[in-house]
Amino acid sequence: MRMPLVRINYDLLSAPQKEAYNFQKVSAVLADYGFCTIRLSDDWNGADFIAQHIDGSFLPVQLKGRLTFKREYLGKQLWECFPDEGHWYLFPHDSVFADVKNQKPTLEFTDAWARDGEYHFPKLDPDLRAILSSHLIA
Repeated sequence: MRMPLVRINYDLLSAPQKEAYNFQKVSAVLADYGFCTIRLSDDWNGADFIAQHIDGSFLPVQLKGRLTFKREYLGKQLWECFPDEGHWYLFPHDSVFADVKNQKPTLEFTDAWARDGEYHFPKLDPDLRAILSSHLIA
């Protein structure tokens, strides 16, 4: 029996469905770079999945829907990935956070950072794109 394939509308997915969808999408991209991914059922030290390279090294990765920094991720050697306008970024959370703080020093003084220890960027402005340019993977 043939299964009818109907494209889904990403915007209609629940948050857990979006995370599963994004995991599958970024896994396909990372395969082109020699990585195999393993989704974790429960965050391990902040990671949503592990990306293991063919050379045996691995990256603990936090998957986000947009550029996000969290105080609780600092010092955990986490990598972060997120989609933006059909592209994927993968970067070391702490070093890019430091670069963004240098460019946008008021970030740590926002209500969101003070209250929740978290800051999201709904859109990437030209400064953020410049910082992230070397971390664009697809």
